[in-house]
Amino acid sequence: MSNLNFSRRGVADLPLHHGKAPYWLLKRMEKLAKNIVKIILNEYGYKELFNRLSDPYWFQAFGCVLGYDWHSSGITTVVTGVLKSVIDPREYGIAICGGKGKRAKNTLNEIEYVGEILSLSSTKINELKYSSRIIAKIDNAMLQDGFNLYHHTFLFTEKGDWIVIQQGMDILNKLARRYHWSKTKNFIDAINRKIISEKLRRIVLNLSSRKSRENRRITLDLVRENPSKIYSLYKLIFKKTFSLDIFLSKNLSIKFLEKKFPSYLKMPVNINWNILKKIYEYQPKNYEEFLMIRGVGPSTIRGLALISELIYGKPADWKDPVKYSFAFGGKDGVPYPVNRRSMDNAITFLEDSIRAAEIGYNEKMKALKRLRNLLEMG
Repeated sequence: MSNLNFSRRGVADLPLHHGKAPYWLLKRMEKLAKNIVKIILNEYGYKELFNRLSDPYWFQAFGCVLGYDWHSSGITTVVTGVLKSVIDPREYGIAICGGKGKRAKNTLNEIEYVGEILSLSSTKINELKYSSRIIAKIDNAMLQDGFNLYHHTFLFTEKGDWIVIQQGMDILNKLARRYHWSKTKNFIDAINRKIISEKLRRIVLNLSSRKSRENRRITLDLVRENPSKIYSLYKLIFKKTFSLDIFLSKNLSIKFLEKKFPSYLKMPVNINWNILKKIYEYQPKNYEEFLMIRGVGPSTIRGLALISELIYGKPADWKDPVKYSFAFGGKDGVPYPVNRRSMDNAITFLEDSIRAAEIGYNEKMKALKRLRNLLEMG
């Protein structure tokens, strides 16, 4: 039996597709998804279901089996939407909250509503709501990779275990990136993560990395002092005409010299000084408390991180945390050899689930064929 002692599990870059899945496809996806989920729950329990859904490899294969485009951004929104429609919390003890756009914004209300249906205590419900909020903020503000979250799905059980599947959008390059999380108490470091991506970003600001701990410590020290100090340091950077591009070029690979610094990572022209005053009055005990203060957003976090690095010499982690190529690796070994064990594991597990599902012979054969097609593309 798999455990849930993981943090962010993975990322996938996908072409940004628009439109909706046709009704005839959704109905078939729902039927197949319900059967597969029922088999997993009966054979292995909810922990294994959560472990599988929090694995971006398996999730991608699952979406392919259900009949959706294997490389589309819509696989995230459609598959989570299908699961939400077929998993009744009263029957399975599992809730799926949130979704795309407006549904994502309603996640906290849904958690509270379904939490009461599952007879969870108010304390447990508040803990779940907090987990949903902080994970969304970490992937939108602490990890600044050019993708803005527009989809957030929070799954939890009557025992209080949870996972998150959320997706960000890069409109300029027409890409979407998916983030998977499993239950953890260490939100800030995002430990034990498995990240896959079609394209590696040459530079991101990753404050959720352990390598950024000293940078976060200086940031916390700064916000506990009078905002006038931060203001003077901020002015000093521009007065001495510190060039962030030049600074980074001395500290990163030579390849960076030939590239333009991403606009979404530049030093903010204006910092919200009212927010800094609010933070100073609050006196956060740790970085997590600082992050969760209402009004603390990407530009404030980035500005403080850059001051911590440029003035105090405590570097942040500027590497994209992506380690694996979409979906399972490359047959030519770039950026790494195919992870055959992960591929075989996902394929075998789904094959067994499909064969055991109470669906017609033709539907089983079509699902297995889609799975084998994915194997050939891996």
